[in-house]
Amino acid sequence: MWRYEKRLQYPVNIKEPNAGLAKLIISQYGGPDGEMGASMRYLSQRYSMPYGEQKAVLTDIGTEELAHLEMIAAIVHQLTRNLSAEELEAQGFAPYYIDHTAGIWPQAAGGIPFNACEFQSKGDPITDLFEDLAAEQKARTTYDNILRLVKEADVCDPIRFLREREIVHFQRFGEANREDCSKNSRVLKAHKYSIFGNLLSIRKMQDVGISRPICCYTSKLIRKKEIEQAIFIYNLILTRKAAFLTPTQENRNAAFFMPSCYAVRANKALIYAALRARK
Repeated sequence: MWRYEKRLQYPVNIKEPNAGLAKLIISQYGGPDGEMGASMRYLSQRYSMPYGEQKAVLTDIGTEELAHLEMIAAIVHQLTRNLSAEELEAQGFAPYYIDHTAGIWPQAAGGIPFNACEFQSKGDPITDLFEDLAAEQKARTTYDNILRLVKEADVCDPIRFLREREIVHFQRFGEANREDCSKNSRVLKAHKYSIFGNLLSIRKMQDVGISRPICCYTSKLIRKKEIEQAIFIYNLILTRKAAFLTPTQENRNAAFFMPSCYAVRANKALIYAALRARK
């Protein structure tokens, strides 16, 4: 349940209307990388997250995206407020005016209406969190593009705030993803009690040129193919041939560079996968 505060998250005080700018900025209301899609994405994805911390992050950020949606609506409203039909037409806003007058309606800058296909809720924590990371970067890029075209200080000020929040959200989703990699209790137990715990220590991995461990897919089930990949990596480590965190052009496409790897706390999941496959 939400509690509404009758103020914007960041003040929007635009002095001069400009429908041409509104036509661009409305893309962050209902465009492909806009705030409406972001809020729906995160508030929908939270139900399939395995840990409370991840659900809380998605709830927090999804709620904040609703506040950003309100900010974009306020910007578009103030940029079109009190303009006549002739002024709107002169500033390129006539097609929108025909359908919506100066009301706020979700669409992209190119006029494409918002639809639910612009965001995904897959039900898999890793899949959804990586989509969220990409979504925040795409939104940040859109704000960058807006700032390259908009020069009015009173418009740029709230846009810069929104851009900064995308960066913060990206960092928080990265933390949530690392949390998923580190909280799998079976992985931690396997690392602590298995005979591979000492063999694949951080020191050993550094000896073969690996500065940080890697992490294979740490969902509740580790698939057979990834177990086989983990065994292959394990054998490479033993033969001192693995340096796969920063692959060279020569070995970039090698089989041992797992597409699902994530560069944090890798040895735990790797050991668990190796242990499972050897039983």
